[in-house]
Amino acid sequence: MTIRLYDTNARQIRDFVPLTAGCVSIYLCGATVQAAPHIGHIRSGLNFDIMRRWFDHRGYDVTFIRNVTDIDDKIIAKSAEQGRPWWSIGYENERAFNAGYDALGCLPPTYEPRATGHITEMVEMMRGLIERGHAYAADGNVYFDVRSYGDYLELSNQDLDDLRQPSGDNETGKRDKRDFAMWKSAKPGEPSWETPWGRGRPGWHLECSAMAHKYLGSAFDIHGGGIDLIFPHHENEIAQAKAFGDAFATYWVHNGWVTMSGEKMSKSLGNSVLVSEMVKHWRPIVLRYYLGTPHYRSMIEYSEEALREAESAFARIEGFVQRVLEKAGREVAPAAEVPPAFADAMDDDLGVPQALAIVHTTVRQGNSALAADDKEAAVARLAEVRAMLGVLGLDPLDPHWAGENDRGEDLHGVVDTLVRLVLDQRQAARERKDWTAADAIRDQLNQSGLVIEDSPSGPRWSLGPR
Repeated sequence: MTIRLYDTNARQIRDFVPLTAGCVSIYLCGATVQAAPHIGHIRSGLNFDIMRRWFDHRGYDVTFIRNVTDIDDKIIAKSAEQGRPWWSIGYENERAFNAGYDALGCLPPTYEPRATGHITEMVEMMRGLIERGHAYAADGNVYFDVRSYGDYLELSNQDLDDLRQPSGDNETGKRDKRDFAMWKSAKPGEPSWETPWGRGRPGWHLECSAMAHKYLGSAFDIHGGGIDLIFPHHENEIAQAKAFGDAFATYWVHNGWVTMSGEKMSKSLGNSVLVSEMVKHWRPIVLRYYLGTPHYRSMIEYSEEALREAESAFARIEGFVQRVLEKAGREVAPAAEVPPAFADAMDDDLGVPQALAIVHTTVRQGNSALAADDKEAAVARLAEVRAMLGVLGLDPLDPHWAGENDRGEDLHGVVDTLVRLVLDQRQAARERKDWTAADAIRDQLNQSGLVIEDSPSGPRWSLGPR
């Protein structure tokens, strides 16, 4: 029952040993809310949702923190461009992110703190770092002295002499160009807060060190985020927290990107696909399958063809679920345990692709049981499938997805009535043994995007792959 995870800092897969037996604490770098989320943003939340679900299934008490960066250069720039308050832009996009997480079935975090709600904690951390000789104030800014922390760049494995530290406007007074800003002095018209070093606002990295300390203490189990955060964000978080005296994270886990034409999906590159648009054209449960079933450390190259393949694969699972329910004539609860091979795959660095292969194998076994009219075996396989899909957040019978397959109840009801009329005509043709007419009706329905299945209780229709 040992869960193993790839630790970016160790550069190897390690056995997970919690700081507190039976508990796991996770801090995930969440949204910077300058714009609505694209599917690359949501992938990170989804990958760590699966991690959180697996720890929960293994009996751990999970504390899951996902922060919100609601103040940064881009939010301030948009505020100036649009003539809107910075907090209005941040809150609007925070709601869009939460809508995206919810649409794709992500469980809510234990706590979701905002950066601007933790200025006091940031000031306390800066004061402590200045007192310890790891930070200094200059021109209203507060900088971290990277040479004061001997293990700096251990996570990203860079050479300090070759380092190019990203810097923003008005970062004056640095002793070394590689030092990074924890606090930025106020510019006219910008949001600012009072500190012992003058009015200003947080730097990007300070907020996470301060909030992780507040909600998880001086040491916690897992820190997560996208691979693009390894440097500078996570590297600078480590320096601040450990120089302050915290042990900080024991494991560092990073997910891969969603790419388009080989490039990271990004608003600035103009190649992003917004979640709000995707859910208009694809069922959210299919999007979850598409984004959540590749290994979390792999890259996903976005394409319509890949989405269609995901839709077809999930349709095979759903079809099996519905056929067994019809055969059983009753509800089939998830099994108490998942198959051992599925558990082994998930324990091995969250091997979702290998775990999903067990799901599809079990579906095939269940379909064979249905073909052999072995109701008991089919029901047992469905119980296993539901248990596995529940871990992945993909159980179509879960209340979260109730009605999701309809793609709109009103439209579904209208279509159902029309299709039933056509199916009645097909059934009449079959009864008079006019097989040519019956097959022609079925072919026409298939061409329109409907899949027709003949079941013991009569013909059944569903929307086919696009």
